[in-house]
Amino acid sequence: MAKLQPRSVPSDLEIAQNHKMKHIREIAEKAGLLESELEYYGNYKAKVNYDAVLERLKDKPDAKLIDVTACTPTPLGEGKTVTSIGLNEGLNRIGKNSMLCLREPSLGPVFGIKGGAAGGGYSQIVPMEDLNLHFTGDIHAVSIAHNLCSAALDTSLMHGNPLNIDPLTIQWRRVVDLNDRALRHIVVGLGGKLNGIPRAAGFDIAVASEVMAILALATDLKDLRARMGRILLAYTYDGKPVTTEDLQVAGAMTVLMKDALKPNLIQSLEGNPALVHAGPFANIAHGNNSIIADKVGLKLGDYVVTESGFAADMGAEKFLDITCRYGGFSPDCIVVTCTVRALKMHGMAWSEISKYTPKELAKFLMDPHPEYLEKGIENLEAHIENMRKFGVPVVNTINRFAFDRDDEVATIQKRAEAVGASASVPIEVWMHGGAGAEEAAQEVVKACDEPKDFKFLYPDDYSIKQKIEAIATEVYGADGVDYMPEAEAKIAKFTELGYDKLPICMAKTHLSLSHDLTLKGRPKGFRVPIRDIRASLGAGFLYPLLGEMRTMPGLSADPAYKYVDIDEDGKIQGLF
Repeated sequence: MAKLQPRSVPSDLEIAQNHKMKHIREIAEKAGLLESELEYYGNYKAKVNYDAVLERLKDKPDAKLIDVTACTPTPLGEGKTVTSIGLNEGLNRIGKNSMLCLREPSLGPVFGIKGGAAGGGYSQIVPMEDLNLHFTGDIHAVSIAHNLCSAALDTSLMHGNPLNIDPLTIQWRRVVDLNDRALRHIVVGLGGKLNGIPRAAGFDIAVASEVMAILALATDLKDLRARMGRILLAYTYDGKPVTTEDLQVAGAMTVLMKDALKPNLIQSLEGNPALVHAGPFANIAHGNNSIIADKVGLKLGDYVVTESGFAADMGAEKFLDITCRYGGFSPDCIVVTCTVRALKMHGMAWSEISKYTPKELAKFLMDPHPEYLEKGIENLEAHIENMRKFGVPVVNTINRFAFDRDDEVATIQKRAEAVGASASVPIEVWMHGGAGAEEAAQEVVKACDEPKDFKFLYPDDYSIKQKIEAIATEVYGADGVDYMPEAEAKIAKFTELGYDKLPICMAKTHLSLSHDLTLKGRPKGFRVPIRDIRASLGAGFLYPLLGEMRTMPGLSADPAYKYVDIDEDGKIQGLF
């Protein structure tokens, strides 16, 4: 890559607010969309009538599909979204018609510690403020549909419990799109007979709702309705499953979700189309944008860049084994991105890491520390090797900072290519936008032209345990799996009910290849404990719980909302 000159980079918000956006009509025209296929949300956002697009372009061959993932996350950041946006810009800069497909951000992390999901620096999608704050209301629709079901469930219990539901088996909680640890465990129905039946309950964050997973995996309105009706809520006193169809609420839930099913169109800083749709987390769900957005992108572009949440063992494995299974497509290239600092952290022991605050650690790892880098690259090697098991070419990108040294980058390149990456390329998209990804774009195009032999990690007819063990041993590198009594009982029950043909969506920490967040790098000599396993029949997967998994995050002592404000002219401040 030709050496690009460093330049001063303002805050993400300043860049976004100073950028002159094009009318969304121009972006739609560039994407090849017709006026009749759009529903405008102001001047810079639109919903896409996907069914009309897919019908019009049904005979057009699908584009090449590129999935962007990463090494195991650290507090230092790896830049998956920055990489995805920048790579898409780079592909368009070298003359390729490339579409971008990303997830929608949740307000919980936006006001918590993560920040937004619009990328950063000169590798962003806009309007940034709208995207991070309400957007087109899709997540609110998820919340309302989910909570309508919660209300219906408690109402049924109060009015004589005609479905014979055992309240102790209810697995359907309420949701809100905020981090609020005080709502994790609550009691509902207090205050007398007219207020319902008292029982233990709780809240999850909205993007952890099965309704969100369904939004991301539904292929059309008919499929959405069928999936809504299959949601498992509880069991009767004699052990029979109770679904939303039994509760007679699935139809109303679908009505609330019908507009949310349409993908959202916005733009990048360089004026390229971006489809942003659905937002399931990758540690507790499958962590990918919608099948519908991917399918629309595959018809509109010649290349499509999509992003899988967290690391390759999380969102990418689930993209390949769940999203691709239901979507009927497969990637032509997988991009595994990393940073020098993140890999150095993976070379440290937990006892060393825990001595520092994230800011102190970031500063400490700006210094060379070659011993940490050499050890930490093992994490990247594991992810590249894992992705190669699916029969797809892999490109490694190194999201480069100005303080990274040439010899550090060269070490990563050599090791990445030695374990099977077709290329390992530094990118500078945060500072330079698409210009910082042109070489990576060229390598991705080459990789997409290589032969592929895509295969799932496991077939549908594997038993539940065989599927779990395939992921644990082949992807995580575990020596084996241990099942707690609750998990054993659930596996037996789900097999008896015929749920064993469903794919597996592991719920575990995103901070380690293993189930234990303190095990950095490439852990060895461990076994994976399965505490419980639950059924998301509407989404269409089973999700084992590896240790204690929280579906409602909490806020830190210094949350992001403290810095968000608005001036007298209505200009937002402090949003990253």
